[in-house]
Amino acid sequence: MKKTVLDHALKVRLPITIVVILISFALTFYLSRAERDGVGYSPEQPIKYSHKLHAGTMKIDCKYCHNAVDKSRHAMVPPASTCMNCHQIARKDKPEIVKLKKYYDEGKPIPWKRIHKVPEYAYFNHSAHVNKNIDCISCHGDIAKMEVVEQVHAFTMGKCLECHRDPAQKMPYIKDVASIKKGPEDCGSCHR
Repeated sequence: MKKTVLDHALKVRLPITIVVILISFALTFYLSRAERDGVGYSPEQPIKYSHKLHAGTMKIDCKYCHNAVDKSRHAMVPPASTCMNCHQIARKDKPEIVKLKKYYDEGKPIPWKRIHKVPEYAYFNHSAHVNKNIDCISCHGDIAKMEVVEQVHAFTMGKCLECHRDPAQKMPYIKDVASIKKGPEDCGSCHR
């Protein structure tokens, strides 16, 4: 009798358990995609900032705010003082500008949540790309059309190699794409 109860439990519960585990894995895999490759990642920021307004409508160059992008490996998130260059005068009474001014007055950095991130084990230099006339849109998407910024391209080795091997095909936004040479493909260029 005990054997039949055990046999029954294995025949019924084991398949159900396996199905539940597989469904859980599939859901976790699908729902965590943004954490794995970043595509679609768009965290809520401490201050609502519209790239569509600033970079799009007002046509403020990316380099005005991200002023280290052509000098450093990092683009740098602008400090509140950069924003206050305009917002000491412009739209001072708007709620998001009031928040900005509070950070500025208190001398605190704005706790922006990073959106675009290359994995820790890979080396990436913004200035090397920007100074070769590779436009920001190539990796970051058309930020000037984004009210809320999100990651639109995966920052994976495969995606980087696609551009390094065939920049003319992978960077349609570049005006003088013929001037862009293939990027390095050796491991040591990115894995240091």
